[in-house]
Amino acid sequence: MKLRLLVVELWGVGDLTIATPFLQAASEKYDVTLLAKPFAQDLRVRFWPQVKVVTFVAPWTAFKGKYRLFHWPWRELYCRLRQLRADRFDLGLSGRWDPRDHMVMALAGARRRLGFPRMQSRILLTDPLTRPDPLEHRYEYWRVIAEALGFQLPSRGQLVFPHGRAQSGILVHSGARLPVRVWPLARYRNLVQNLRRLGHMVQVACDPDQRDWWLDAGEERVATPGTITELFELIDRAKLFVGNDSGPGHLAAFCGVPTLTIFGPQLPEWFAPLHPDAEWIEGKACPYKPCSDYCRFTEPKCLVGVSEEEVTERVLAFAEHHLSASAEAGQQMISSR
Repeated sequence: MKLRLLVVELWGVGDLTIATPFLQAASEKYDVTLLAKPFAQDLRVRFWPQVKVVTFVAPWTAFKGKYRLFHWPWRELYCRLRQLRADRFDLGLSGRWDPRDHMVMALAGARRRLGFPRMQSRILLTDPLTRPDPLEHRYEYWRVIAEALGFQLPSRGQLVFPHGRAQSGILVHSGARLPVRVWPLARYRNLVQNLRRLGHMVQVACDPDQRDWWLDAGEERVATPGTITELFELIDRAKLFVGNDSGPGHLAAFCGVPTLTIFGPQLPEWFAPLHPDAEWIEGKACPYKPCSDYCRFTEPKCLVGVSEEEVTERVLAFAEHHLSASAEAGQQMISSR
């Protein structure tokens, strides 16, 4: 009988996607329950169907007003903790150095609790772990946890991804959860026009709050996926992905689509998509970078400073490399028949 394992990952799509290799490997050895936001249900179907998902939107993950305690969903939190305690978990863990996660594991009654201590949260952990080097990718935290549980995760360079299903087409996604991660939309529009002018098929996708802007700009077929499943449908029709430092790029990478990410306040060393063909443009220097998405200026200089010319040049080279290679591979397959 497998031991029962509780995994706490209450943050964004990108964070949970980076945890995917761990969840896949852990579900082979443990009876895994994941506490995460509701979108985790769609990821479960695609990436780790053996994992049970318990959904909860933690109020402390909000961008603003996270500690307005009178507005917290206390009844829902109590019900979720009661539900988790009933499962009598043998182990609980979090890949973040977050005392709030450690408190959740303790209140959920996990007998062993693994995590990276911070701000005296060591008292909540039975198995405190040593954090990787500060410049290591977030994926390395999951590798440390896996080793503590007695199994190995491959290094980033050894991860295996499926081959993308499409043979052509570029998906350009202009959205991000936070405004400081959004490269200016007017520059995205010009990038799309340049790509189409050179004969590339481009599908534009965006967040709901950007849809009217794209329609006013003349993009009649802009897609606005409302769920992760709808986003998967767009990704599966794309050969390449271009977008901001946000969840859709991480999802595209795990679906086998090479990605080019435009970074702003965060560091590629921490959050670059894990696909071996992932590329990125790093945000410009700033004395406060990385700034955890709370910009001290009227606009994120690290991101606005990434010029349209710089991005266009990189994207065109990115497309030329991958789409030409795909065409050559297709010709070789035809010739061999």
